[in-house]
Amino acid sequence: MAETEHKRPRLKDLPGGQVTELIVIVVTALAIALAVQWLLVKPYRIPSGSMEPTLDVGQRVLVNRLSHRLGSNPQVGDVITFHPPAGADEQPPRCGVPKAVDQPCRAPTSGRSKQTFIKRVVGVGGDRIAVRDGHVVRNGRMQSEPFIAPCAGGQECDLPRAITVPRGYVFCMGDNRGASDDGRFWGPIPEDWVIGEAFATYWPPKRVGTL
Repeated sequence: MAETEHKRPRLKDLPGGQVTELIVIVVTALAIALAVQWLLVKPYRIPSGSMEPTLDVGQRVLVNRLSHRLGSNPQVGDVITFHPPAGADEQPPRCGVPKAVDQPCRAPTSGRSKQTFIKRVVGVGGDRIAVRDGHVVRNGRMQSEPFIAPCAGGQECDLPRAITVPRGYVFCMGDNRGASDDGRFWGPIPEDWVIGEAFATYWPPKRVGTL
């Protein structure tokens, strides 16, 4: 007698209770995945060369959203994602107040852009920030920044007249100092506009690691 062919159960062949259970499991799994992304970790793709050589165009990073939601404030040296001021993505970028040619922008526009930027924190509330030869001068001291690409010269490379970062704000710059539209042009940003800290890169495989 021929053997009966074993057939994999189809969804419509399952009892009603099992179908309901399967749907609940799938919906719950999706909800957990979305919650993890919204609350904990979110992937981002690097859209420009403003963070070279630290991050290349097309590189993927993971951003920790939870620590900021729990009240952890950005620190100098952190690579963060955030919403820039309105006008930051225009050419030229907009400063919120009249800007002297020899100093960074000291105040952003009042509105928040829907864009997402990724830059490095170089100053926090109360810091005095200036720029010499592309390097940050923080509170009168030139910072050690072995991770940056040298500034090729130009107005953005030398801004010796210092500004003070307001309390509750951070000042951010790209590591590619000669090719980054950053706080030098559109000012410090409120900590409330920070999305989270980039802590690892997962693509391409040769660049996998922590930041």
